[in-house]
Amino acid sequence: MRAFRIFVQKEFFHIMRDRWTTLILLVLPILMIILFGFGITTEIRNTKFAVYEPSGDHTTRAIVNKLESSEYFILERYIKSEDEIEQLFRQGKTGFAVVFGKEQILLVADGTDPNTASILTNYATTLINSYLQESAPTATDAASRAITPEIRLLYNPTLKSAYNIVPGIMGMILMLICALMTSVSIAREKELGTMEVLLVSPMKPYLIILSKIVPYFTISVINYITILLLSVFVLKVPIAGSLVLLSGVSLLFIIVSLLIGIMISSLVDKQIVALLISGMLLMMPAVFLSGLMFPIESMPQVLQWFSHILPVKWFIIAVRNVMIKGLGFSSIIREVLILTGMGIAILIVSVKKFKYRLE
Repeated sequence: MRAFRIFVQKEFFHIMRDRWTTLILLVLPILMIILFGFGITTEIRNTKFAVYEPSGDHTTRAIVNKLESSEYFILERYIKSEDEIEQLFRQGKTGFAVVFGKEQILLVADGTDPNTASILTNYATTLINSYLQESAPTATDAASRAITPEIRLLYNPTLKSAYNIVPGIMGMILMLICALMTSVSIAREKELGTMEVLLVSPMKPYLIILSKIVPYFTISVINYITILLLSVFVLKVPIAGSLVLLSGVSLLFIIVSLLIGIMISSLVDKQIVALLISGMLLMMPAVFLSGLMFPIESMPQVLQWFSHILPVKWFIIAVRNVMIKGLGFSSIIREVLILTGMGIAILIVSVKKFKYRLE
């Protein structure tokens, strides 16, 4: 029994002496329950919407108040003409628009995310008909006044899910190849003790690291080209914007992802820890908090703030603007600057934390 207790103590010692392993084992369950419990929801909340109501009568104002009082919509602004709607969508300032005509109501949604667009139009239709029924004095009047608003879906009128999936999958694949594989590759050299041999060789340390990431950069570029070809010719998702601009943003994201892999490998010395950090603490938030599967606006404020530090979120936004919406460079300046800033910050941390001599 004493021998068994000693072996148990030894295993605990091996686990607890590595602070990264201990941190992952104890903190990961907390992060997962918070993420799955609060961040992941199929409901759409707090969507900003714009209104065009040339008449400005009591009924239209009451319908707007009905939408605004719900948990699903937040009134962003009133617009002066229908021409402003697409401009607001292009700038990302609104996700929904309501246009009041003489005898109809037009609901406009962003079709680049088909699921969100469908849910929002269903919410709005239900709320509008609910108001009309409540305001009617009799059941007959309620039935006659209930309407089915006309729906217009910008950028994706056929509601093809591929329009939403392709930018997200592109980001996931590129990050998986770059960050995960690069971090594991360098951590393997450190764990096996061969990194020290490489560092004392005549080659400069930065050239050694560069030689590690060049193959993954090349593979990522090939994957990017493959994804585009499959998207256009198999999934029938057109490239509405500039191919050069789209490729430039993708190359920038590949570089940032490679730098993330280098940073992870500079902080840890074991393959398993690098794998867990890249696969669980990096990929899982990237899938659920990037806006690919669930709308960020519906998440708690803390998770919305956390999503801002995920490079893949900004990459997906940029790809949607260029590839799906057909917008130019001016529409993705913010995303490009954020990704560039992230890359510089990650590079600085990696250089400061990298051990040029292993103990």
